[in-house]
Amino acid sequence: MYLTSRVEEIDESPTLAISSKAKQMKNQGLDIVGLGAGEPDFETPDHIKEAGIEAIEAGFTHYTTTSGIQELKEAICNKLKRDNGLEYNTDEIIVSSGAKHSLYNTLQAICEEGDEIIVPTPYWVSYPQQIKLAGGETVVIETSEENGFKLKPEDLKAKINNKTRGIILNTPSNPTGTVYTEEELAEIAKIAVENGIYIIADEIYEKIYYDQKPVSIASLNKEIKELTILINGVSKAYSMTGWRIGYAAAESEIVSAMSKLQSHSTSNPNSIAQKASLAALQGSQEPVEKMVTAFEKRRNYILDRINRINGLSARKPKGAFYLFVNVSELIGSKIANNEVVDDNKLADVLLTEAKVAVVPGSAFGAPSYLRLSYAASLSELTKALDRIEGLLGTEA
Repeated sequence: MYLTSRVEEIDESPTLAISSKAKQMKNQGLDIVGLGAGEPDFETPDHIKEAGIEAIEAGFTHYTTTSGIQELKEAICNKLKRDNGLEYNTDEIIVSSGAKHSLYNTLQAICEEGDEIIVPTPYWVSYPQQIKLAGGETVVIETSEENGFKLKPEDLKAKINNKTRGIILNTPSNPTGTVYTEEELAEIAKIAVENGIYIIADEIYEKIYYDQKPVSIASLNKEIKELTILINGVSKAYSMTGWRIGYAAAESEIVSAMSKLQSHSTSNPNSIAQKASLAALQGSQEPVEKMVTAFEKRRNYILDRINRINGLSARKPKGAFYLFVNVSELIGSKIANNEVVDDNKLADVLLTEAKVAVVPGSAFGAPSYLRLSYAASLSELTKALDRIEGLLGTEA
């Protein structure tokens, strides 16, 4: 059987692979606690579901304009102005089948064979794979836990050359929960403008924060706005992961190129989901606020428990709903007769011995860490942490 090298070189999403294995074990009758999935455990708010139902009943079930319906693009423009202080026209907005699709379109539109895209670690698992699909090269910049997993300006400058096309910046971050300050973003923006490179701003977790509100880098000045391709969507904020609606905001030439690409791949995003997303952006934001309040309570609980378990430690995340746990002390140890050679093996031991599914840090370019999602109920978190504690013990 013949398969292209392009496909064979792509790795399966490790987060989805972990979730799949956990589901298989559940189907075998095992009680698995899943802390691997990157989706809220809350129901999509009723007013959003009702809008979807109304769209079906009204017969809004056919093709729409490739780049999304006009009223949704107008709502996105209003949202960006209201929440981020950004002025966009509807010809600078494209709606796609999820934020992942928006990112894919972006890289296909701006990245040529051999171009370099800078990606700080820890990174979301799909960044390097999508860069590879676009024919580009991922240039990794390692960040440190001591520095809050934040990119240092001097490290960015050192990696830029005539092949550099852009940098992906994810804030709030998956998997670390890191949120950049306005001052930190300004330093990165200055470097991008000086070198004429794009900022691909992944802001999908924008509404899930616990302290200072995240700043959109595009809002800093006109020069950086012209170089920014802003990626966002409704999946995380409105618990709409299965509805598959994301969007990008950028200069009209870039959006036009992305729309052309989309017209020959997926065509328009789901018509019903677009109407539901319109309700999400225009309707009550109270469900989002309640969800974030619940996430903050869970964050504080899981952080306290993890930092009391033998061999585990974690920093307090400022956004998103993940805890990035340092497990370096456990590498090389033996747990339940298993040699823990790396974070992948530790994740496997936790799944087989404690029946808790987590994602190894290697998937995010950061070995010796684990990502735990606290997008699970407090009762499920308690069960998971009791099991991990039972397996590893607590610090003296």
